[in-house]
This record gives sequence, structure tokens and C-alpha cells, in this order.
Amino acid sequence: MTALVKVETRVAAPAVVQEPQQYLTFMLAAELFAIGILRIKEIIEYGQLTRVPMMPRFIRGVINMRGSVVPVVDLSVRFGRTPVAVTRRTCIVVLEMNDGDFQQDIGIVVDSVSEVLEIPANMVEPAPTFGAKIRTDFIQGMGKVNDRFVIILNVLNVLSIEEMSELTRVAQLGEQTMGASDT
Repeated sequence: MTALVKVETRVAAPAVVQEPQQYLTFMLAAELFAIGILRIKEIIEYGQLTRVPMMPRFIRGVINMRGSVVPVVDLSVRFGRTPVAVTRRTCIVVLEMNDGDFQQDIGIVVDSVSEVLEIPANMVEPAPTFGAKIRTDFIQGMGKVNDRFVIILNVLNVLSIEEMSELTRVAQLGEQTMGASDT
């Protein structure tokens, strides 16, 4: 008697070694959030903002950063919450947003900046499908650090293309407003 045995040969896929990513962590309404450090241009003390009339509520105003007009977004309002209460620890984190040919610096107001954390890829869980206090498309993942979660933001969704074009319009209006006040 002949026995037929089907032998499957599987070639193991090479293990993908993912380096830990570095994130800037910050507090917003007593919750810990993070953004990949490669997008961070600068962290500055909360200072003089120029308000621009007729802008969405989450756009706090514009700042002059070395001659460039930078729109500033209140992340708390963007998430549907109350505006950030300005304290001595309140900061503006300036992000470099790139989308092909389009490049815009955007400031985000946060309660305080915490630290830079290195989070291994295997310690990042997918965004929750429910229960988050912000839109799930704003969340890139949930980083596990020291028995607690850090909400890793998807800044491309938080500051989407459509909103970035609105922010560009804000910057242009801000230049006109600042230019008018200089005369």
C-alpha cells in the first residue's frame, strides 16, 4: 500500500524589524497625547496671537514666527471640547505639514509638553472603534507605555487637506492684518 502524504512547504517571510518610533507627548485636558517627532519643528511659549475675524472656532489666530505667519489651532476645540485655558505651562507646538508640493507650518495649542518617548511598534495598538473622546480617524494608534495608554494622533486627519487650505487662507489674511497694523 502506498500512502500519499501531502507536504506543504512554507517559506517563512523575513521578519520585519520595525524600529521604535519617537513621539513628543503632551497633555490636553488631563489626557496624554503624542505626535511623531519628525513633524515637530519647534515648541514655543504661548505668546501674542493675532486673532483673525470670521475663522472657525478651533483656529485661535496666527503668530509671527521669524517673519512667517503661522496659523494656530486649539486642539481642544478641534476635538469638540472647551478651549485650552492658558497657563504658564501652555505651549504652541509648531508642526511641519507637507502634502506633495504644499508645505505649511501649523501651530497647535497644548496644555503642556511632557517628554519625548520611544514607543516600539509592537506596543502600539490600533485606534479604538468606540469609546474614544475624539473622532477615531484622528487617532493613529494607542501606545502602551508604563501600564497606561498614550493617544498617538494622526495629524494628517486632525489637520486635513481641506482644513490646511483653510489655514493657508488664514495665514494670508493674517499677513494682510499684520501688514495693515505695521502701517
